[in-house]
Amino acid sequence: MSRKVALIPGEDAAPEAFLPTVELLGRLDLDIDWVWPQVGIPAQEATGDPFPPAARQAIDDSDTTLFGATSGPSGRALRHLRWGRNTYANVRPARWMPGARSPLRDPSGVDLVIVRENMEDVYVGVEGDLRSLDGVDLVSRLHRRPVAQMGEGRFALKVITEARTRKIVEFACNLALERAERRGRPPKLTTGTKHNISPVADGYFLEVARETARQFPEVVFESLLADDLVHKLVIRPQAFDVIVLPNLYGDLFSDAAAAVVGGLGLGPSGCYGDDYAYFESAHGSAPDIAGTHTINPTATLLSAAMMLDYLGFATESRRLTDGVERVYAEGRCLTPDQGGAAATTEFCRAVVRAMGID
Repeated sequence: MSRKVALIPGEDAAPEAFLPTVELLGRLDLDIDWVWPQVGIPAQEATGDPFPPAARQAIDDSDTTLFGATSGPSGRALRHLRWGRNTYANVRPARWMPGARSPLRDPSGVDLVIVRENMEDVYVGVEGDLRSLDGVDLVSRLHRRPVAQMGEGRFALKVITEARTRKIVEFACNLALERAERRGRPPKLTTGTKHNISPVADGYFLEVARETARQFPEVVFESLLADDLVHKLVIRPQAFDVIVLPNLYGDLFSDAAAAVVGGLGLGPSGCYGDDYAYFESAHGSAPDIAGTHTINPTATLLSAAMMLDYLGFATESRRLTDGVERVYAEGRCLTPDQGGAAATTEFCRAVVRAMGID
């Protein structure tokens, strides 16, 4: 059955990695209809709207979306992909490939996935001036006085719900089971919270996570304080399998996980919901190197591989991942962030050759 994929390049340096990735995917001769909804600056110039209704409809009519990265007008489309399509599970793998420039003395065996809750926490966007809380019964547990009396300042609301927490932990447990079957290792799930400082919000996430994990007796469950987790993530990342985190910690710690395997240029991601998913590199749009054509396309390529697997093209997904791994192992055509001098398109051409589709 033919699949439909919406393609959104994003801004700044992101299209420099996105376009050669799409060109490579086109060489695989897959039964996919590629559509290019007009989003961002081109849409703004043509219609006055960076995310016109036609673009929204194109996304909704597609099976999935491959997204570059945004720091501008394309963000409207990204908000629809996440909150409009309820893609609640942000999956960010971190796996070291021989040849990648890890800061660790021995990064062999690093193969973990961070599952980030994607919908709530401080990302609910409820913020304001402390003075607006005057008359509201909010007393600091530590300062022991009304928050409104703490002086000039701002506040942000952190929201953790049972339904969202249960859903993300179930997703993470199922992912751990899938990985165990594929890797031949016992499934393990780790969570990190600051329940010692935030017993109500973070403590609730931990409580619901532990209760939910009990429904998966095959999965070994462990809980760490968030600061201990990030320390161990740097010191001994090989100890982790699947890590499930509230939204903010997941956002932060997934960048740390990418760093230990070679940097954000190697960090793919996929955002999954019950009936939709989209895929994008975990790095930003890299405006500082826009136009240099040196952005590392690995994250975009591996995000595309995740997308192919989601669409049912498991063989092609593995083939693409293997091609990327061979280029790193050979070490002759790497981008500057990995110690090489290759341009973005040169790296992609090397992957094409490694896949035997030149």
